[in-house]
This record gives sequence, structure tokens and C-alpha cells, in this order.
Amino acid sequence: MQRRKFLRNAGVGSVAVAASATVAAPAIAQSMPELKWRMTSSFPKSLDTLYGGAEYLSKVVSEATDKKFEIKVFAAGEIVPGLQVADAVQNGTVEMGHTASYYYFGKDPTFALGTAVPFGLNTRQINSWFRDGGGEDLLNEFYKKYNMVGINAGNTGCQMGGWFRKEINTVDDLKGLKFRIGGFAGQVVAKLGVVPQQIAGGDIYPALEKGTIDAAEWVGPYDDQKLGFSKIAPNYYYPGWWEGTAALHVFINLDKWNALPKGYQSILRAACADAVTWMTGKYDAQNPKALRELVASGTKLRPFSSAIMEASWNAANEVYAETMAKNANFKKVYESMTAFRKEEVLWFRVAENTYDNFMAHQSASNKL
Repeated sequence: MQRRKFLRNAGVGSVAVAASATVAAPAIAQSMPELKWRMTSSFPKSLDTLYGGAEYLSKVVSEATDKKFEIKVFAAGEIVPGLQVADAVQNGTVEMGHTASYYYFGKDPTFALGTAVPFGLNTRQINSWFRDGGGEDLLNEFYKKYNMVGINAGNTGCQMGGWFRKEINTVDDLKGLKFRIGGFAGQVVAKLGVVPQQIAGGDIYPALEKGTIDAAEWVGPYDDQKLGFSKIAPNYYYPGWWEGTAALHVFINLDKWNALPKGYQSILRAACADAVTWMTGKYDAQNPKALRELVASGTKLRPFSSAIMEASWNAANEVYAETMAKNANFKKVYESMTAFRKEEVLWFRVAENTYDNFMAHQSASNKL
């Protein structure tokens, strides 16, 4: 008797739960509208980490929204050329783009501070500055002038110094060198006599092959090996002092961002943060093997001399002073970044660098 009563009540409860789920479903659907956006990338599909970061981000957003918010990724050139992503976002041709902020240095040098500047922050430091040092807020105050919102969505880590046809031993060796190097760093090396060239990733190899340029920097061993630079320019220098880190951004059309439901905004932010971890981790995992293979195939790995590093440091500080004197946007963001850098470098000297230097000594001594 009690058993029949229990089953009867249980059945009623099940019906009630089902009914409540049916009632609740439309509210859930309303809070998660179906959206289809387009995201244009600055990178070719062959660069599976740079371009792949956009695909990874899109996948995370799709899965987190049960495919209600879909973002289709387009490689450089499919909608607009790689260096026109910001323009496409700004004017509403696409809802969003995945790119490097410093590609748009020509519009305003402040764009460089969203990716990397010579002798700037390292990867952990820039992540911290974006999130906890006010960097993201300051940059978005600037990006708003271009009808965009920017969210950090990738990082390559510290980059290499590039590929050179000839050895670069002294500052004089840089004079007259036609060097593919982007944005703000181009102004710095120009003070050392270099002739900077800004060329999109997919166009670098042909330029080297034809002799249009004498040297080129891109990212690091994993990507550089794919692009085949070692076949033409065998001298591989380090470090890329102009890119102690290189942060990528998702740029989103401001009107589209403001219209996006708050839940989707949060999901998109989380996906971007995940893309930073994914990209940095993949480069850290793949670069060692690629570097070994490059050296084994004849690449000559060389450090920049201390004289070149010091001359570059001095030239960078000259350019910063000149730029701040005539650009209030740059001055505001740069002063925030450098104040943060001063504290971070002091802290890293105490623990991080001491530990890393000890481990580097163990590696050099073949003890690892």
C-alpha cells in the first residue's frame, strides 16, 4: 500500500519536473540567442599556432554555448589582407578579428603597446599588466577611438632575433640592412642604420628569396622552420629584444560588443584567456624540437653582441622620448607599462631569474 502511494507520488513529481523544464526552456533560449559571427585572422592557415589560436577560441565559444554562438574563422586574404584586420573590424565588415595590435602602428604608435615594444615586458609580466596593472583598461580606452574593443587572445612568448644572410657582429654591420621588422621596433632599428620593412608573414619568404630584404624576423623556431627561412638566411640570432613577449588580440566591433549578451561577453573573455594559455603552451612545447632540427640542418645560432644590445637599448629610449613628446595616447599607456615593468623586473631578479639562471647553468653543464 505504501509502495503504491510512493510510486504514485513519484510519478507526479516526475511530471512536475518535466513540466517545469518545459516552462523554463524558452527563458533559457531567450538568454542564449543564436549568433553567427565572422572573425578574420592576420595569419595564413599554415601557421597552425597563430591561425590555430583563432580556431581554438572559436571552438571553445561554440562548445560553451551549445553551438548557439558560432564564430567562423577566415585566414589572411580570404576576406581582407592580413594587415587590414583592424580596418575590417572598425568599419563593420566583420564582427571581430584575430591579429597583433602592433600591425597598426602606422595609425598611432600606441597600438604597439598592445603587442610588444623593444625592451618591454615578458610574457608573464604583460599578462599581469593587462589584467591587474590597468593595461587592458587603458588600451581599450584607446581602442574605443577606433570603434573597437580589444581582448588579449594569444601570446608567442619571447621571440627570436631573426634570420640574416650575413653575420651581424657590430652595430656597423646593421647599416643599410633591409630588415623585415614590424611597427615600433622598425623606428628603433632605423636609428642604427637599418632600413625596416613591414611585410605580412606569408610574404616574407618570397621577399627573402628575391633579395628584396636582407633579413627577417618572425616568431621563433616552430613557425620559422615551417616558413623555410633557413634555406636562404642561415644566421639565426637571439634574443628578439623588440619582442620579449608578443601578445595577440581579438578586436571586436564596439557596437557588436555592446549588443552582445553579458553571458556571451563572459564566455568570449574566458575563451580568449584560454587561447593565451593554449598558444603559449604550444610554442613552449614545440620550439625546442624545432630549434634542434634547424641547428642539425645547418642553421647557425648566434647571440646579438652586448654592443648591439646596448646600442639598441639606447636607441629605443630615444624613440620613446620622441614619441611621448608628441603623442599623449602613447605617453599615457607607455608610462603605465614602464612603471609596472620597473617593479616586475625588480621582483623577477630576486626569485625567477635566480632560479632560471641556475637551471640554465645546469643545462650548459649537461647535468639535466
